[in-house]
Amino acid sequence: MATAPTEAYCVKCREKREIQDPEEVTMKNGRNAVQGKCGVCGTKLFRMVGNKDKTG
Repeated sequence: MATAPTEAYCVKCREKREIQDPEEVTMKNGRNAVQGKCGVCGTKLFRMVGNKDKTG
């Protein structure tokens, strides 16, 4: 993944928020995602992203 997204929708704040402490994860189905915490309320944020490019 070249650059991780820095924003995700916070369901508690009901707004797009900056992801604090972003971490790249792989879901059970093999897709990539970024998870972290909301900087305002501390709720877990999760954003699905595209799969890594296999050529590098």
